[in-house]
This record gives sequence, C-alpha cells and structure tokens, in this order.
Amino acid sequence: MVRRKVLQIQAKQINIFGIVQGVGFRPFVFNIAQKYNLKGIVYNNSSGVYIEVEGEKGSIENFIKEVKENPPSLAVIDEIEIKELEVKNYKNFKIVESKEDEGFVPVSPDMGVCEDCLRELKESNDRRYRYPFINCTNCGPRFSIIEDIPYDRAKTSMKVFPMCEKCEREYNDPHDRRFHAQPVACFDCGPSLQFVGEICEEDEIKCVAKALKEGKIVAIKGIGGFHLAVNALDDKAVSTLRNRKKRYGKPFAVMMKDIEQVEKYCILSEEEKKLLLSQRRPIVLLKKKGGKLAKGVADGLDTLGVMLPYAPVHYLLMEEIDFPIVMTSGNVSEEPICKDNEEALEKLKDIADAFLLNNRDIVNRIDDSVTSFNSGAERIIRRARGYTPQPILVKKDTRVSVLAVGGFYKNTFCLTKGPYAFISHHIGDLDNEKACEYYKEQIERYKRLFRVNPEVIAHDMHNSYFSTQYALSFDLPKIKVQHHHAHIASSMAEYNLDEKVIGIAYDGTGYGTDGNIWGAEFLICDLKDFVRVGHLEYKPLPGSELAIRKIYRTALGFIFDNINFYKDFVEKFNSKELEIISKQIERKINTPYVSSMGRFFDAAVSLLGVREEVLFEGQGAMELESLIVESDEYYDFEVYQKDGYVIDPEIILRQLYEDYKKGVEKGIIAGKFHNTIVEFTYYLALKLRKEFGINKVVLSGGSFQNRYLLRRLMQKLAASGFEVYSNSKVPCNDGGISLGQAIIANKKLEG
Repeated sequence: MVRRKVLQIQAKQINIFGIVQGVGFRPFVFNIAQKYNLKGIVYNNSSGVYIEVEGEKGSIENFIKEVKENPPSLAVIDEIEIKELEVKNYKNFKIVESKEDEGFVPVSPDMGVCEDCLRELKESNDRRYRYPFINCTNCGPRFSIIEDIPYDRAKTSMKVFPMCEKCEREYNDPHDRRFHAQPVACFDCGPSLQFVGEICEEDEIKCVAKALKEGKIVAIKGIGGFHLAVNALDDKAVSTLRNRKKRYGKPFAVMMKDIEQVEKYCILSEEEKKLLLSQRRPIVLLKKKGGKLAKGVADGLDTLGVMLPYAPVHYLLMEEIDFPIVMTSGNVSEEPICKDNEEALEKLKDIADAFLLNNRDIVNRIDDSVTSFNSGAERIIRRARGYTPQPILVKKDTRVSVLAVGGFYKNTFCLTKGPYAFISHHIGDLDNEKACEYYKEQIERYKRLFRVNPEVIAHDMHNSYFSTQYALSFDLPKIKVQHHHAHIASSMAEYNLDEKVIGIAYDGTGYGTDGNIWGAEFLICDLKDFVRVGHLEYKPLPGSELAIRKIYRTALGFIFDNINFYKDFVEKFNSKELEIISKQIERKINTPYVSSMGRFFDAAVSLLGVREEVLFEGQGAMELESLIVESDEYYDFEVYQKDGYVIDPEIILRQLYEDYKKGVEKGIIAGKFHNTIVEFTYYLALKLRKEFGINKVVLSGGSFQNRYLLRRLMQKLAASGFEVYSNSKVPCNDGGISLGQAIIANKKLEG
C-alpha cells in the first residue's frame, strides 16, 4: 500500500512597504503565486502592497524569497512584514481592488522609456509605433501625473482619457506588462500632440525638427514641464535664446541622441555612461573634448551637462535631426518651470518661436536632475525628476513628524514620517513671489500625498530667509538649525552615522552663531550639537550682496589689511569707488564679516584676472576649476589659534598674486590654489583627529561640487586612514540642508 504525503497548508499575511505601486508589483506577485501553486489575494492600500497567501510551507518560502530578491525593476522594497494567518481556503489567487486606509506609500519617480516600449515605438507593425506617450509598468510618468494615493488611474491626470477596448484588455491582464499601468494609452484613446507655430503640413515631430533646423526656438512640453530647445551647434540660435530668456552666463544643458554622439563631445567613463543610460535619465556633468558646440552653450567651463532622451517624444525628435540640442527649463526670470499649455503660451511667447504641446496635464512640475560621478560615487547636484519623491531611509524611525523648510538658495524642503525623509524636488531660489508661492504649494501637496502632519518645524538661523519667515508663521514648536551643522548632518543621514565626526563644511554663505557669515567651517559634531573648532579668518565683505556679484569688492575686502602689496590690482578700479569701499570697510557700513570658502574663491578669481563680476553664484569658482593644470605644488599657509584654529587666507592670496605678476600660467596657479586648500584642510583634519580621537570626516557644502577639490581631498584623507564621507544621494549644496535640518530636529527632540 502506497502512502500519500499529506501536504501541510499554511497561510501568511505579507505587507510590503516602499515604492511598490505603479511599478508592476501586483502582477509580479500574481505570477509568482501561480508559479508556486499558491492561493490568496493581493491588493494596493495606502501603505503599500497587502498579500494573503496559502499553500505548502516550502512553496510559500520560495514565494517570499523570490519577492524579496527579484522584485520588478522600478520597485524599491523598504520593509517586508510577515504574519501568521488562519487558512481561509482560497480557491485561486486574485488581484483585488485597492483599499484606502490611514497609511501612506512612497510614490515612484518618473522614469525614462524602457527597452520594451522603445522597441515598440520603433516597430512599424506595432499599434503604438511612433506613439509619443508610450509607457508600461516599467517606465513612464509617475510623480508628475499623480494627484493622490493610492496610485490608481482615477487619481492621476490620465483619468480624463477613457481606455479603448485594446488598452483596457492589457490593463486588466495580469500577464501583460501594462497591467494596471496607470498612464496606459494609445493613438485611439490617449493624449495627443499639438504643434503651434508656422504652418507645417507634416506630423508634429517633423514640424519641431524643421523649426530647429531653421534656428528657431521651440518650447516642448515634456514629463515635468516645458523645455526651451534650440540647435546646440548654431551660435546665433543659442545667443538668441540667451537674450530672449535673459539667462546670462549660466551653462545650458544639452540633449544628445545616443552614447555615440556624447562621445563626440565628451570624455565618458563607464560609471558616467551608466548614469546617462539609467532610467532616471539625469543631466550628467561630463568633461568636454574635441567636438565643438555653439558659442554660449557652456563657455569658460571644461564640463558640459548632457542628457539622453527619456520621454518618447524626445526619441522621436532625435531621430529626425543629426545635431544635439540645448534643452533648458521653460521658464521666465527664475520662476518655476511652466507646466500648463496656456501658461507656456502666455509666458514663453516672447522667447519661443513655436510650441509642441500635448493634452496630458502635468500635476506636479519637476525639473531635470543634475548629477556627476566623482570619487567612487554618484554626486547629485540637483535632485528632481527621476529621483524624487523617492525618500531617504533614515537609521531609525524619526520620533515626530518634522517639516524642515530648507534655505534660500537651491531650496528644497523635507518632511519626515517614521523611517522616511521625503526631500522635495528642487524648488529653486526663493527670491521672487512666484517661487515662494510654488514653494508653499508644494509643501501642502507633499503633506497631503504622504499623509504627513508636521508636529515640529525646523528652520535656518537666518531670519531674513523667506523659508524662515514661512516657518515662523506656523503655530508649532520650532527648532533653529545652524546652516553648516545642517550640511554635515545631511551627509551623516545618508550614511546612517550617529556619532561624533569631524565635519568640514565649505560653501558661500551661512549664518553663524556669532552673527557673522560662515562658510569654511571645521566642526566637531553629532546629529544633535556641534562645536566650531576651526575656520577661515574673518574678512570684510564691502557691500554685502553687491560684493557677491562684483567679486573685485570681495578681493579688496580679503586684501585690505595688506592692500599696498596689491598696488597693480587696485589701480585698475575707479578711484572714487575705491574710496567708498575703503570707507565701508573702515566704518563697517553694510560690510559683514565672512569666513567663507566661496568668497575666498571669488577673491582668488578676481586677483588672477579671470573675471571681475559674476553673472551667477559660483561662476568664478567653476571657471577657476576649469583652468587647472594638475600638479602637486601648493602655496605656504598659516594656521594660528584664536578660539580654535584659524586659517589666514591673505597669505595664500599674496603668493597667488606674486605668481600672477611673474607671468606664471593661470592654470598652474589655479592648480596650486586648489592644492593649498586640500593641504590646509588635511593639516587641520590631522590635528583634530589627534586632539579629539575622531577618525570619521564628513565633507559637505556647495564648494564640494568642485570635482577636483573633492577628489584630491578625499584621496589624501583616505590615504591617512580617515573614514571619509560626502553627500551622494542628496546635494552637498543648499539643496541638501533640509534633510540635515530634519534629522537634527528629531535628534534634539530625543532629549
């Protein structure tokens, strides 16, 4: 007699948290359940994905293993919670309707077109051949179209496009990669393009290509807003764009057709290639080489911001032209990027010659992300499309929900909930009414989207920042956070550091606890408190904000105590203005004192004759870095003690100026100047390690966007056994300080 093995049927409840909606997770679960002959249900709720599964023990174990180890490509699993359940004797496995509860779920960022959709886009026999809105669960718009969670079509801007029979069949088929792809559509039922401009009897894409070939400026509606596009090889077209947009000096980003085209113009490492080709599709900063772009694209710099096509419309357009195109934000005078057709037609009418519109509404406008690869890691410069609103996971649940309002320049805000820190996409400088309104609007949207009710507000110490004023308007407990402490904490949060570190913060401006402007700071700090143990010697900044634009004023402030040595430099300027500046410094009229690395760079740039005025923050430093001829030479420096260690910048500038007067090549001087900063930073790090017994060094602040400075310093510190950390997932510039503010506030609340 043969005995049959009796199978032990078990039941499990599985809750999956993270980016697990709108990424094909439920059909993935459905197919894995079928593979292992399991019964049960799966559905989305406001917390993530909920599964009940019944079957033989080994099959359930295999099911869970596969879910953990091989999720859909766009899914990000933060946590899996498994509980025992009583067997309910399900007859099959089903995907059931979403259920709303009090929870929340992170939303997937917008992603570039996947290979499957790209193949269909180019396949002449496919029903979506050349369809400019092709997408599936593995790609396409997410954050830009969502109104609320759970992420269902009815809560996106696609709700106005009823699906045709074919699309609905795909949408409801768990075996199809378009199962519950919320933006699914085709020519018969989905969004469509509209060309506005000169009469063009070809299709809309060909009309855009024709306009670009003729040197015209075209406003193109993309995933997160409008771009202004122009032929990147046409000097006149690029100059016209700059003049009409009133964007002077700042480099333009360029879209190129493919990697082969990129390699014509840029030096490309394997890591940079991966960033360009990733589905996040950021703008990547690359070293320039041979191929010549139009004058005015990125003059005076040795780097170029490059991106590849990421929306279907980009692929279709790049197939029609044989040149790269400038793709810059479609906005006016630092206002937020235009997202609606009517808004663009009105605001961009004096800039664009033609428009490529579409009738799919953008709910959440979002700029392109900017990133680079340096010192073994990606270094995000502007965190936006493709990256946000994916949260940063912090080491442990934040004690309370905090709204951290960020700074003034390159603003982001941050909301915390449990283990999640939701850093907003790049908002920009809060220097006009439109930007400030947009900032407030986005805070409310994030609060609603992620079900966050802030209990505490964290803000910068600078009371005149709009973000600080906004924070003070709330009837909630408030925590002031020093700017540079926030910089260091932002990097610590990324790496889950919760201990004392040597924090080195280099940037342009941050309000100090003594009322002066800081920007070259050595801190011994943890996530709660800090002690300032070193800085650049204070120097006068005559004219304050005016000196940040007219950087010869900054130079005069830095050399004022030894001004006779710089006689040739001083004689270049108007004697009347020099007299005014001297009186400002002597009488301390509108002349704050600064210990700023950004201003130190500006002084060097002016003394070296690179430029006397800048058109945007950091321009001089960027141009100085671009001049570098690499060597190991550096200038002598002096560090003395006065309430901590103090570095004398004028001694360094004196040697730089002597080299300049001798006719030493500017590139060699630029290299020596950068190397000197590396050397005195390293010198002080060694002293602080010996004094405090701390071996972990954290580097943050906008000056560390300087690739050469970061690379050389990290190499030198690591070679001496330091554990070195610098921002990767969030910007080291002021776009990252909201995360630092939030983490510090939570730590202070722990008591």
